[in-house]
Amino acid sequence: MPNFHNPKALIYAPAGRDAQVAASLIDETGLTSIAVAALTLFASSLDDEVAVGVLTEEAVRGSDLKPIAAWVAAQPSWSDLPFIVLTQRGGGPERNPAAAMLSDVLGNVTFLERPFHATSFISVARTALKGRLRQYEARARLEALGEGERRLQTALAAGRLGAWELELSTMALSTSATCKAVFGRGPDDEVTRDDLIASIHPDDRDLVLARLRQTIDTGRDYSIEHRTIWPDGSLHWTEVHAQLYADRYGSARKLVGVCSDTTVRKTIEENLRRLNETLEERVRERTREVNAAHQTLLEEVAQRERAEEQLRQSQKMEAIGQLTGGVAHDFNNLLMVVLGNLELLGKQVAGDAKAARLVDGALQGARRGAALTQRLLAFARQQDLQVKPVDLADLVSGMNDLLRRSVGSSISIETNLPARLPPALIDANQLELALLNLAVNARDAMPDGGTLSISLREEQSVGANGDLDEGAYLVLAVADSGTGMDAETLKKAVDPFFSTKELGKGTGLGLSMIHGLAVQLNGALFLTSELGVGTTAELWLPATERRPERPAETELPVLQAASGLKILLVDDDALIAMSSVDMLEDLGHEVVETNSGAEALELIRSGQHFDLMITDYSMPGMTGAQLTDAVRDIHPRLPIVLATGYAERPAGTDIDIPRLGKPYNQAQLAKEIAKGLARETAPVIGSVGARGSGPLFKADDRRDEIGDGACVV
Repeated sequence: MPNFHNPKALIYAPAGRDAQVAASLIDETGLTSIAVAALTLFASSLDDEVAVGVLTEEAVRGSDLKPIAAWVAAQPSWSDLPFIVLTQRGGGPERNPAAAMLSDVLGNVTFLERPFHATSFISVARTALKGRLRQYEARARLEALGEGERRLQTALAAGRLGAWELELSTMALSTSATCKAVFGRGPDDEVTRDDLIASIHPDDRDLVLARLRQTIDTGRDYSIEHRTIWPDGSLHWTEVHAQLYADRYGSARKLVGVCSDTTVRKTIEENLRRLNETLEERVRERTREVNAAHQTLLEEVAQRERAEEQLRQSQKMEAIGQLTGGVAHDFNNLLMVVLGNLELLGKQVAGDAKAARLVDGALQGARRGAALTQRLLAFARQQDLQVKPVDLADLVSGMNDLLRRSVGSSISIETNLPARLPPALIDANQLELALLNLAVNARDAMPDGGTLSISLREEQSVGANGDLDEGAYLVLAVADSGTGMDAETLKKAVDPFFSTKELGKGTGLGLSMIHGLAVQLNGALFLTSELGVGTTAELWLPATERRPERPAETELPVLQAASGLKILLVDDDALIAMSSVDMLEDLGHEVVETNSGAEALELIRSGQHFDLMITDYSMPGMTGAQLTDAVRDIHPRLPIVLATGYAERPAGTDIDIPRLGKPYNQAQLAKEIAKGLARETAPVIGSVGARGSGPLFKADDRRDEIGDGACVV
């Protein structure tokens, strides 16, 4: 649980024994009470650690409430301090305009007419305290979410992915420009599901369709690598991963996935295999020709080393993918807690428009984080550049907020982005990283502030410069007014690992990677600099007459949930367990919580009756899969829900059950409980065992093909 320091109640009741009585009753709630003698002191004492404010209506009548109103209006987004106003009999807001005015000033206010029973005051105070503690929890979760999102964005930048979504109700496909490029299409090409299926190599097509149907029918993750034939007839390898995605109500509506071009890795592996075979053959043939064989072996070894180095680089990117998955898993756990608590908090503040709006805003942000982790968790390997026509003016404009946050407030950004420039043939993701890198370099060159200028222009090259072919180019120029470089430093600027920054402040790879990207795109990077004046970096990128494009969305059906169950919840993370218990109890279930597989198994063996078990997968000592196997030996038909934040089940998981990853909301939790129970009662509509409370869902609803009645949340 987060540390809420020492919440206190602030009291302003100067008449008679009002303050003394209020303080003694406040003590019953466990709060520390502070009584003040002046309204100005009350206003100046308000801060985030105040859990509730207590005022008497007659004491503030006719007083200047502007300082209090100003503090209330300036509260942070998570905060909505509750106030209790004590009024005289018949002096409530319905009959007292002065009291009603306090509602406008204080916002979150409860009126209590005197005389009142002590228990009434204590009840109102405890309700206000409970609401304030929920606000403190929301503050802690939002702070954790912000830190997690920063880590997640860093991990996302390490990989290059093509994103796609398939609507299950219409089979309508929407794809990112990067995804289209993976299949050899331009960003302005209209691409349908049938188009992509038709582009799959005929020998691989049946397997792809079977896997896709299996995922839609069972909910299992979609993961496949196949050959793709591009419109120009060239053969490529494509790797695709996807997960079923549910809407905010828990209804499965689409597949969300990523794809990457693995042709480079496949080619390297094949070349390395062939090279090894060639080397072995040549060594056998030339062992008698010592000198010639020796020379030949030294050319061939060099080639092999280069190929192995390329393979090592590919494996590094796979390791980055694994790191990305781990970061996303941790972020999923944070999202699980945030989403669960916000959803329940939303029900608690249903009548409070401001609080409901704040909760809804936080929910939207958390769901965007969840969608981001779904795509990130599917990422596994490096992909080749995804070159397509891109409107550079739109790309730079879309990065405006990110660039401003990256360079800081001491640096002003000026842009000159003419309209109607032709698109450039680039990899948008990599160019965004390059532009961000150039902006950060410029920031570091202006420690005392300055101006960062970003401009676009069209140029023609006649091919006289050896770095560029003849043709039209778009020039993306990034200029700073910083310290600049002398001629000797400028010569080394794009060398790998060369850096002018102090040790630990830079890798020396930024400009060399940007230079390499420009060359791969059939363009060039030109640097000019002068000490004390600044540096200008110009990326020359090939222009094209082809144009870019965009997508659309639809909806799917909902499952009915069960209630009144006795559920065993197993999760070693206390925050996630707390959030899940709250959601389950809010659904009307009785919950027994344990924090390890061993504890859960002990409860099962003790003979306690449970209608269903929900267990996390990744736990120390005994995983959720091992616990499931052990429970199956005792109660083969006990419905089990397996929760996990990983994209794929880790190696060694033998149980044949599908998975829906964290984070999940209350509706999704109810849906998966219903599906797990339905496997034991299908194909009829019925009640849930001895402790069930009614129908689950219709017999013709689609069910996951899962062994032993288990399903996954």
